[in-house]
Amino acid sequence: MGTSKPIAMGKPCRGTTRSGGGRRFLRDARGATAVEFGLVATPFLALLVAILQTMIVFFAQRLLDEVVSQASRTIQTGQAQASSLTQSQFTSWVCEKTVILFTCGNFMVNVQSSGTFASASSTTPTLTFDSHGNVTNPWNYQLGNPGDIVVVQVMYQWPVMLGPLGFNLSNLANGNRLLVSSSVFKREPY
Repeated sequence: MGTSKPIAMGKPCRGTTRSGGGRRFLRDARGATAVEFGLVATPFLALLVAILQTMIVFFAQRLLDEVVSQASRTIQTGQAQASSLTQSQFTSWVCEKTVILFTCGNFMVNVQSSGTFASASSTTPTLTFDSHGNVTNPWNYQLGNPGDIVVVQVMYQWPVMLGPLGFNLSNLANGNRLLVSSSVFKREPY
């Protein structure tokens, strides 16, 4: 057999790393804050966008409820009938009160009257769309007579941007959220 040369102790062989350098690399904390922020920033920003979008939708719904309550009062007291208020004029009045957040052309107004509360329907109509995405529902505008039960529904398609991480507030097939505000009342005798 051949003779082997002894290996000198204390000197690393070519191609190996010093154990002190590896430990130093593992202990080095420079950049750790940036990496941790990168891991936390995405979910934090996603949550922030979701909260803001939800807040805006709830604010818009609340504003619509308030305006529909005021607009319904004109029908309840007979002011709309006395001034021959048409459906487009009623829609314009609603739009004037909500002009900050809403686009006037997207309002849908449905007013129905009936003789009793039992026969009045306050269910939200199912929207139908044409091939271009426009709503094709025929809307009623029956103000009724004194003593009649009137159901006023104002609907609006709120544009919803898709939220991060799968958060989505849309409730329509076209990706929008349908905001609906209803008011049911008995017409006052006038």
